[in-house]
Amino acid sequence: MSISSDNQSQEPAGQSRRGFLRNTALAGAGTAVVGVGVAALGATPASATDVTNSGRTGRTGTWKPDPTALQFTLAVMPDTQFLYWGSQDSVNRTPQEESFRYIIDNSGNADNNIVFMAHLGDMTQDADASSFEQVDKAFAVLDSHGAAYSVLAGNHDVTGDDSRGDTPYLRTMGPQRFKRSKTFAGSDPTGYNTAHIFQAAGLSWLVLALDWRTTDQGFAWANDVIKAHPKMPVILTSHDIVASPYDDNVFPYESGDPEDNAVLSGYGQTVWDKLINDNDQIFLTLNGHYWPPGRTTRKNAAGNDVRMHITNYQNRYFGGGGMIRLYHFDLARDTIDVETINPWILAQEPESRSELAAEHARITGPVDNFSIPIDFEKRFSGFIPVPVRPARPAAKELVRGTLAYWRFDGQGAPGTPLTVGQTVRDLSGKGNDLTVVTVPGTAADALTWSDDHHPDQPGHASLKFAGGRNPVHGTYLTTGAKAPLNRETFSAGYTIETFVMLPLDWDSGKNGNASILSRRGSAGAAGKHGKNTDPNEPLAQFAVTNNGREAQFNHYPLNNTYPTTNWGHGMVELKWWHLAVVNDGRLTRLYVEGAPVVDNPNRLSVGLTSLGLPWLVGGHEYAGDIDVVFHGNVGDIRIVNRPLSMNEFLTAK
Repeated sequence: MSISSDNQSQEPAGQSRRGFLRNTALAGAGTAVVGVGVAALGATPASATDVTNSGRTGRTGTWKPDPTALQFTLAVMPDTQFLYWGSQDSVNRTPQEESFRYIIDNSGNADNNIVFMAHLGDMTQDADASSFEQVDKAFAVLDSHGAAYSVLAGNHDVTGDDSRGDTPYLRTMGPQRFKRSKTFAGSDPTGYNTAHIFQAAGLSWLVLALDWRTTDQGFAWANDVIKAHPKMPVILTSHDIVASPYDDNVFPYESGDPEDNAVLSGYGQTVWDKLINDNDQIFLTLNGHYWPPGRTTRKNAAGNDVRMHITNYQNRYFGGGGMIRLYHFDLARDTIDVETINPWILAQEPESRSELAAEHARITGPVDNFSIPIDFEKRFSGFIPVPVRPARPAAKELVRGTLAYWRFDGQGAPGTPLTVGQTVRDLSGKGNDLTVVTVPGTAADALTWSDDHHPDQPGHASLKFAGGRNPVHGTYLTTGAKAPLNRETFSAGYTIETFVMLPLDWDSGKNGNASILSRRGSAGAAGKHGKNTDPNEPLAQFAVTNNGREAQFNHYPLNNTYPTTNWGHGMVELKWWHLAVVNDGRLTRLYVEGAPVVDNPNRLSVGLTSLGLPWLVGGHEYAGDIDVVFHGNVGDIRIVNRPLSMNEFLTAK
């Protein structure tokens, strides 16, 4: 198969059996776009009574996707042409209808939440009216249940470009078919190019289904549709955009890099130049026509990724058997998980499947089953601006029982250093001000002001520590010798909150076990002893361990001679984390981003032992001396003398 020319792919239909191969408001799915009315092109869809309910169950569930869940699925069905060759008296609707039932049944399944189905063209082999009569009946399965879908014409469905006029495809699958569809948004004047809007993850998503050969008027229409919906992510579907650069005789079709084994076809370059490149909203393109499957990523004019995929299985067993590819979007994980399955085969009893059928129930090679990491918020930020939570006044964060509240906004220009003896006030008004202290020999810029912050942090600033050990270096802060906080034992409970971000150069040897916040005074000096006791460690330390950058709160309570330790999980670099320790007078719980960690001991742990010595921010004492200074950013810190609920945390909305 050559991709240097479109001549072979423009053969007349049927000439060759092989062919050539958080956040915008919900927009109304029926939004009008440029085009003709849905009733202008004649034939109406087949009725539900025409549906052949073959397959294992013979039943179809209810179409009920969840439009708000952060996880949803786009189903994609490529070339089904070999199921519909009416002029040769060769038609088999069963596989496609079974896939349609699967799509409907799994719209209400939270693990799938299928919200839309896109067909990629070559619905028939011969473009014959007899073939489309059967296609009509198969798609009635979707219509009779109100399922959302789009279709488009491939080169085996039509000839020429979208100015061709009337065809069996247009009479059967044209815009009039979608007159009752809640997701249909309109068509161009020819009826061969359509727009669809579905709701998922609290957003409106635009699907453009373009003819296999679109004229300048078609591209102009598509550009106008995108401009009319400026805050919608766009998925572009067409029959021919990218092609495989390696021969289809390669098996099992894993030649080259599975992440980059597709190239723009000659026509695909036209689509790129006239539509994709300058429309940043287009983030994903899907096409069939070619095989084997493949994918690539190109940068658009805005410098953002456009994922471009081929999916086509017509050359496989039973012409693909109505196989579907499922794009599982997960906006919580910033990932699209892709799998390829054959519902028709899966509906068969396993023991009844032929060897070939069993082989094709699921296609699991790296070009068929893969994951796409995509930061949706960042990728869509050019047209869906990320809402920035405004800073909140300190007074609003002084909940009942606040003993200390330190934040770092409005006190110094970003990047400028704090100097020895400089004071950071305690905004609680309790007199627990902090003073800057530097380890001798430390660089002048070891502690600087920063405007970086957790997105839910009240103060839009932080302190950037550049400390470590071997040798000990850095700048930290301390409460005064007579600060009231020094004597506090919190016998009735407490909440300690802070925000932290670790840099890429964080090193476990140099920076591990450094404290964000610690209390001076060693365990030995306080008379502590017993299991897990280190007599030289501080009485309380809120630290990042050297074992995978785990948050840890190690403390000596009033009721025990040995410590209680709460362990969190690993924290990735360059991400802001909210950390909170809550003690209700009996048990101590560590929370990371509002979620309790696994290692929260069920051990009576009353209060915090005190020797009346200062607290340190960014400093850690061992055997009476500073042995390491924190490395990373620290945001707001609040200490309260009672347990807070999560809806009282500094991150609360």
